[in-house]
Amino acid sequence: MKSGFALKKAVRGFTLIELMIVVVVIAVLAAIAYPSYQEYVRKARRTQAKADIVEYMQWAERYHTVNNTYVGFTLEAQQQRSPREGGTAWYTIAINPAATANAIRLVATVSASTAQAKDKCGNLSITQAGAKGNTKGSTADCW
Repeated sequence: MKSGFALKKAVRGFTLIELMIVVVVIAVLAAIAYPSYQEYVRKARRTQAKADIVEYMQWAERYHTVNNTYVGFTLEAQQQRSPREGGTAWYTIAINPAATANAIRLVATVSASTAQAKDKCGNLSITQAGAKGNTKGSTADCW
């Protein structure tokens, strides 16, 4: 026999409070993870720029070995021989100052209009003697 009280069925699902707690936890994780991810991406782009200027410096050394001078070495000729990866130009590589018979300095200048401008190292440079430099941060952290 049934009594006058109806038995309640167990309700399944999430309450609004439980759902809001999950949303808050995801937001906190995203707030921590996203900046770390951005820094990782900037570091990867910086690493590619370092590899590029070191490779160009190797080309310059080969040019110097053959010609006994750095004068006349151009990056444009090397870019045709050693293709770069496609995509956005995060750095612009140039010879600065102009090469002399016994000295050359390559500079990778960060593109100011990109997200890479927030990189902690700024512009990167290397000389024929292997001296490495950067415009922001410590050289030990950037190279």
